Amino acid sequence: MSESVIAIEHLRKTYGSVVAVEDVSFEVQQGEIFGLLGPNGAGKTTSVECVQGLRRRDGGEVRVLGLDPRTQATELRRSIGSQLQQSALPDRMRVWEALDLFAAFAPERVDWRALMSAWGLDSLAGRAFGNLSGGQRQRLLIALALVNEPQVVFLDEMTTGLDPAARRATWDLIREVRARGCTIVLVTHFMEEAERLCDRIAIMDAGRIVATGTPQALIAAEPAGVRVQFTTSVPELGFLGKVDHVAAVQRDGERVEVDGNGPVLALVAAALVKHGIVPDDLRVERPTLEDVFLRLTGHSMRD
Repeated sequence: MSESVIAIEHLRKTYGSVVAVEDVSFEVQQGEIFGLLGPNGAGKTTSVECVQGLRRRDGGEVRVLGLDPRTQATELRRSIGSQLQQSALPDRMRVWEALDLFAAFAPERVDWRALMSAWGLDSLAGRAFGNLSGGQRQRLLIALALVNEPQVVFLDEMTTGLDPAARRATWDLIREVRARGCTIVLVTHFMEEAERLCDRIAIMDAGRIVATGTPQALIAAEPAGVRVQFTTSVPELGFLGKVDHVAAVQRDGERVEVDGNGPVLALVAAALVKHGIVPDDLRVERPTLEDVFLRLTGHSMRD
């Protein structure tokens, strides 16, 4: 096995005749934010639960911090944190009580009050879990995953239920967690979240990994190319078809679409200016991580 923080080879998990994870292999490096993407039922949550020792794998090899989660789960849990997709606390347990309780199980006593403040839970300290909103519960559960100052933390759909402002604030906090040396495995269905946060991602479908790489590299390899759009009343635009990297020019009335690859936006803009055309609505559409996902899996994240 590799010396990576997490090393997985040919992971397999079945439930009777149902194969949830068929053949999954990937590695996660120290200090990396590694994203796991896939549609519902792809096997993402089952995979990370096997990696944490929460489910017993049926095949393959797994090492986390050099430990086998199947046989060394107790030792491993001292060094990892986990925010599960489905988590709950007793309805009457207060926010401060939950943090204090979880901190008591940490190998070394930690300042849970600082963590409570960092995650914006100060004003909710005395509120019972059953009276928290969905977003407030999510913030508390993430804080609890970090209370033992783990070397590796697993976050499964961490921003579900958060509004856009809270989601972006959470991203900033996750970056701070990584900056302190923590390795993060992030299961998410938010494409923007994966693109903004993750150093590398793995896309899962039907229990298998179908692609791994940086978000930028996966997008750059997308064959869809680049589309430049603008409007103009100038009738003759034949010169655009001769611009380097331009593959096709389409026109519908004053609306123009130019398809190509590489630095096509800069080259088209330069050609337009050279011919005295300066559209004020020049814009570009590039392939996105969602385009990559759709091509590889054949369906959207929400399917």
